[in-house]
Amino acid sequence: MALKQVKQDLNLFPAVAVLGPRQCGKTTLAQMIGSENPHFSHLDLERPSDLRKLDDPELFFKHHQQDLVCLDEVQNRPDLFPVLRAIIDERKRPGQLIILGSANGNLLQQSAESLAGRISYVELTPFIAKELLEENCYEIKKHWMRGGYPKSYLAENDVNSFHWREVFVRTLIERDFALLGIGISSKNLQRFIMMIAHLHGQVFNASRIGESIGVSYHTARSYLDIFENTYLIRTLPPFTRNVKKRIIKSPKVYIRDSGVFHALLNMKSFDDLLGHPSFGLSWEGYCIENILCTYPEWDYSFYRTASGNEVDLVCTDYRQTIAIECKAATAPRPGRGFWQALEDISADRAWIVAPVEDSYPIADKVSVCSLKTILDEGFV
Repeated sequence: MALKQVKQDLNLFPAVAVLGPRQCGKTTLAQMIGSENPHFSHLDLERPSDLRKLDDPELFFKHHQQDLVCLDEVQNRPDLFPVLRAIIDERKRPGQLIILGSANGNLLQQSAESLAGRISYVELTPFIAKELLEENCYEIKKHWMRGGYPKSYLAENDVNSFHWREVFVRTLIERDFALLGIGISSKNLQRFIMMIAHLHGQVFNASRIGESIGVSYHTARSYLDIFENTYLIRTLPPFTRNVKKRIIKSPKVYIRDSGVFHALLNMKSFDDLLGHPSFGLSWEGYCIENILCTYPEWDYSFYRTASGNEVDLVCTDYRQTIAIECKAATAPRPGRGFWQALEDISADRAWIVAPVEDSYPIADKVSVCSLKTILDEGFV
């Protein structure tokens, strides 16, 4: 999906930025594009020898005037963006640059300021279920358990997959964050991400979390921003449109990759997951992440009132409101709060996504279905 989008955008824009977490396959994607282009140059800006090639960036780009140049981990040289603008404007052609980055916050701001109108953005995630379905290699239990990072999903066995995820999180916090210029104690960040893992699928309370790890409300909020900007955490805002109830106004938090979530909570096998208190929340996060990545054009939120009316995922556009509830049961039975929530938000359609084979209705415009059905057929 992302490969096709990048190729399309290279025919329209001088630069394409591919953003995503470490180890999700950004470099592999760029090399696939490069293998089809006889004039392709790749610079890894975490490698000192490649960094030195850009001591005089104008000279480098003059020498590679006809090339499609890939700048990998470009957040290591934010000063390049004004130079890139001048080079792009001088050449006046699409398909000049592929920019790869592992942190979206500052990179988006810097590129947007310097390359406005000259750059498109493509987010690359770890393998999502839709991609695996299209390649006929989707195994739901394996993907749910291991997550979508290529080296985790494709590992020889669960033991190797779990070990890779453990090392990935540790390396990200202890080494990669420092390379991104995040000068915060790795111990504090480790404690914070463990707290978020235990709060997966629940409302984020910065004051309570800060108090638990000995930092202020503002510091806890800044930690959340760090993990969100590096694609490890997703926040889901509350639904507030035309609702006259007392609603929860803080966001919900999820560990984006289900495999990383399981590793943080020391779940090494599917049997561990089945017996874990977070089994249902794991399914919820897994479904939500795959739906959001498959249909990014919708606006997403959750709905919860102080009295307990709740829907896991509310999908909206200018035409309609769709409610999605995630239940890790083969015979799901939504409670009274779900039905009341459908009235509160004036839902046009509702789905209960469960680990089932066949879809079936349980009320007018309310059906139980599998995640595969939602990803294949949509939810409208």
